[in-house]
Amino acid sequence: MDDETRRPFQVPNPEDSSIPEQANLLAGEISPYLLQHAANPVHWRPWGAQALAEAKRRDRPVLLSVGYAACHWCHVMAHESFEDPALAALMNALFVNVKVDREERPDVDALYMAALHAMGEQGGWPMTMFLTPDGALFFGGTYWPPTPRWGRPSFAQVLNAVDAAWRDKRAELGEQSAGLVAHLAEQAAPPPGGDLAPADLARAAEALTRILDSVNGGLSGAPKFPNAPIFRFLWSESFRARAPALRGAVRALLDALSAGGIYDHLGGGFARYSTDGEWRVPHFEKMLYDNAQILELLALAAAATPTPVYAERARETFAWLMREMRAGEAFAASLDADSEGEEGRFYVWTAAEIDAVLGAEAAEFSAAYDVRPGGNWEGRNVLRRLARRGDPESEARLAAGRALLLAEREQRIRPTRDDKILADWNGLTIAALARASAVFDAPDFLAAAEAAFAFVAANLRDASGGLLHAWRDGRAGAAGLIDDYAAMARAALSLFEATGTPAYLERAEGWAEEALERFGDGDGGFFMTADGGDRLIVRPRPPHDGATPSGASLMVEVFVRLHHVGLAPRWREAAERAARRHAGSESAQAQSPLLLAAIDLLERGGEVVVEGRRNDPRAIALAREALAAADPTIVTLRLDPTLWPGGAPGGRPRLPAQPAAMLCRGQVCSLPVTDVTGLRALLAER
Repeated sequence: MDDETRRPFQVPNPEDSSIPEQANLLAGEISPYLLQHAANPVHWRPWGAQALAEAKRRDRPVLLSVGYAACHWCHVMAHESFEDPALAALMNALFVNVKVDREERPDVDALYMAALHAMGEQGGWPMTMFLTPDGALFFGGTYWPPTPRWGRPSFAQVLNAVDAAWRDKRAELGEQSAGLVAHLAEQAAPPPGGDLAPADLARAAEALTRILDSVNGGLSGAPKFPNAPIFRFLWSESFRARAPALRGAVRALLDALSAGGIYDHLGGGFARYSTDGEWRVPHFEKMLYDNAQILELLALAAAATPTPVYAERARETFAWLMREMRAGEAFAASLDADSEGEEGRFYVWTAAEIDAVLGAEAAEFSAAYDVRPGGNWEGRNVLRRLARRGDPESEARLAAGRALLLAEREQRIRPTRDDKILADWNGLTIAALARASAVFDAPDFLAAAEAAFAFVAANLRDASGGLLHAWRDGRAGAAGLIDDYAAMARAALSLFEATGTPAYLERAEGWAEEALERFGDGDGGFFMTADGGDRLIVRPRPPHDGATPSGASLMVEVFVRLHHVGLAPRWREAAERAARRHAGSESAQAQSPLLLAAIDLLERGGEVVVEGRRNDPRAIALAREALAAADPTIVTLRLDPTLWPGGAPGGRPRLPAQPAAMLCRGQVCSLPVTDVTGLRALLAER
């Protein structure tokens, strides 16, 4: 077994008594989530070697509480338990209490979530874990109520039971934790698989289509999440397999998201998930990563079939990003679900409130957006679009109504914003804006993407020049993870395609090289954390694609795109080795849909080479046509000859007349075309 996966956590001298035991130590942290808990009577510590050293010195277990700033149930448990002096006193007496922001330390969250799943428990947040002083889990769960409820013991009962087990059954707990550590280490060293073939992609697509909701869109069941990585794979698979039904499944999801209560019809932006199976009522928190991925899906779908609603949702979501999520020139992490102590209070309406604002126009608006006298959710109304799109005059009246309601809503107390900047989520947003800019002919999207990239590249850097994961208000946060390098390298490549600026390609290549050096496992795969970084009980691997893409999947895509741009065999080899390492067994491949999409890009990908001055309107038009291609396996290479005096990357032939474009696969290229109509025909033939 790879020793890298089983390094013990390095702790300071256990005799060190420099940590005050009677204090909450979160006030100096940068995470808004940790700062939310800085006034708790619980003696919270941030995650780190010092907290574990204190546990060892005091011979106490660690109570690890993991959550995030926009998490409703995290707030509930905080109010019920962490703000209660008696419960806090019990926690302080029996445990060393550690708070973790899962968005700031996704490595810690992923490790202990995997351990919780290994115990047969369902994961979620808040996550409450009990660890030995060396960081090994022996018991855990999620939310516990302050009194016995719903068949669950009270939090105090859990605390006392864990303490009793620690005192009386220490040996048994040690065996249990050792077994869990061994299991996690085994998970972190999976055997490499074989090369992925078209049959693997087809089998994964078939498995995923079996869980589609053919009535409501998305995946079956409730609660309903957008599951963007799955639908991004189905979109690319629809082209590879020539399966229009898969494209229809993506459009069904986007139609449902665009009309449902999960979308903020007044202010733009999508909530994290719907609590029901019909997209009616959201869990009101808004996450940057969801909106980035949905924006990219909207752009792909609109590229295939221009759709007014998709264009509206894209522009409205961009407006929301710029109005509510801008942090410096980059983007903040999330908006809370709660305001004034209530989930969704900021977003919901009574029928009387709608009538008061809209007057004579209220009846038409209420019919269109499911506003009922008694409310459609807990006595109030979540706006969702029921009426089909009408004529321009009726749509203009509804738009005016939305504007009036938004202005009225702006007077309410707003949900709090988690304004830390995360490199990986910003990378997803930058790439989405770059693609959407071409599809929706929105240069302001691209300008915002370039500004965000410049901000992250300049500010989220550690002392050695490496990427940071988190940054807030001028202060560095957690160290960079493979997800950050992958997402930002992918963002750089997206901007290179969109602008033709060689510096973006250079940045992407640099981060890809650094990722191989710092995160590589020696067999083509990756660890989540850098070599020499924070030592966890097991050095975790990037998890499979979930609500957010896996760093491994994104890194494979980066290697593939670098290969298509420069035709260097080493990047193809790097992509194939990483895919073999992370795809898993045949039964697990559907859990990595973006990795499968990257392999499709590797095998089917083609390059549209556009040669001509970047400011030439004809070259711009050709590039935009390529960038707006619906098939995501098209890579655009803009070549301004003044920026590439040594010739085109990969030794491709230069075009005799400029501006012009050609469609290539490797070094085999079509005859050049000089207008958009000719390029469109080339893409259609492909």
